[in-house]
Amino acid sequence: MPQGACDCHFHIFGPAAHYPYAPERAYTPPDALLDAYRAFQAERGLQRSVIVQPSVYGLDNACTLDALDALGTDARGIVVVDDSISDGQIAAMHERGARGVRFNLLFPGGPDAALIGRVADRVRPFGWHLQFLIDCRNLPELAPALRATGLPLVFDHFGHLPASEAMDARGFASMLDMIRDGSAWCKISGAYRISQEAEAADCEPLALALAEAGPDRLVWGSDWPHPGFANPSPGPDVLLERLFEWMGDDLAAAILSRNPARLYGFEE
Repeated sequence: MPQGACDCHFHIFGPAAHYPYAPERAYTPPDALLDAYRAFQAERGLQRSVIVQPSVYGLDNACTLDALDALGTDARGIVVVDDSISDGQIAAMHERGARGVRFNLLFPGGPDAALIGRVADRVRPFGWHLQFLIDCRNLPELAPALRATGLPLVFDHFGHLPASEAMDARGFASMLDMIRDGSAWCKISGAYRISQEAEAADCEPLALALAEAGPDRLVWGSDWPHPGFANPSPGPDVLLERLFEWMGDDLAAAILSRNPARLYGFEE
């Protein structure tokens, strides 16, 4: 691993008795505790990390922020908020390491463009970015509103559209355009979520297209512990191997270390 290698996408769940899940949720995960993640991180030589608020907690960021406190200065966090949050609450989250807001647009009933714009205005003074779980086939209609926020945009999991359709999809092309012009970043993560092949070989054309569009706009995430996914995962070790195979050693090192240092402020 390069110095400062960062896992830019993982979650902590539980203990459920202490951190109750939102009544309206798409799935109920088993506990995935911080000590287990720390062991996972150490075994792979990952020195930095970015914890992402999962949808099952809704707007209650307590589990994510408490884990962020425990991880210390080598960690950053992505939270979920709405426009009712106060400046003081944002400032307190920033002090604890939060650097972005996540929006789940994968399912009907998610936040609309107006709410995204209002939240963007609230977090703008803190230098945060906006992260999206979205099927990028739906991106062309939303792209103008996202660009209008003027904040950095981060797309999860290759844009979360089927690998078999991505290269011909207007939405994937739209994401590539946003990466090229410096509006957006993309996470090389969750390949098994969009792949039809056991070790995500069909994601290689997507990875190469992303690397051509903006090699300095890509980061990597393990998606540990792979929540809400029923099928067997090839696991993060296979996906790390694919990263080095697809990108080569120099670019893989940038994706693992230099790029996340800029996006998440580890250079501060």
